[in-house]
Order: sequence, then structure tokens, then C-alpha cells
Amino acid sequence: MCRNIKTLYNFAPPATDEEIGASALQFVRKLSGLHHPSKANEAAFERAVDRVTAAARELLDSLVTQAAPRDRDVEAAKARERRRRHQVPSSAPA
Repeated sequence: MCRNIKTLYNFAPPATDEEIGASALQFVRKLSGLHHPSKANEAAFERAVDRVTAAARELLDSLVTQAAPRDRDVEAAKARERRRRHQVPSSAPA
């Protein structure tokens, strides 16, 4: 459920509004336990997504670092390698 919640800080280019919004949506889904809210909860759900998106944008814009920005392609390759190393080999049927 949280696959879109990923580190968004200190990348070149910076995180897009779409990336921040996707992370906010996944966060609200996780917190509420709702993938698709009912009509009765839709307004509260959308308001929460908007507020989390705004808070995340404010946080990302306020953080400071001396570290060089990370490269998205390099980080994605590292993640693929970590997943590959942690995969359990499938055994052949007898």
C-alpha cells in the first residue's frame, strides 16, 4: 500500500508536485485504512490529502543540506539491486 511513499528530499531535479501528491495520498490511505473513501468520507479524505501534500511541500522546501543532490537513476538502480539480492530463489517442482 505504501509503495509511493519514498524519499523525496535532496534529488536533482527536485520532487514534483505529482510525486508529493502521490506520497500524500498513500499516507492518508495508510492512516485511514481506506483505499477509496465512501461518499460520506470523501471530503474529509480529500482535505487530508491536500493538507498532507501542503505540509510535505513545506517540509521539503524548508530542509537544508550540504550534501550533493542524489541522482534518481542511480538511486533506482541501487534499489533494484537491493531487491534482487533479497529475493528468495524459487525452487523447481519435484
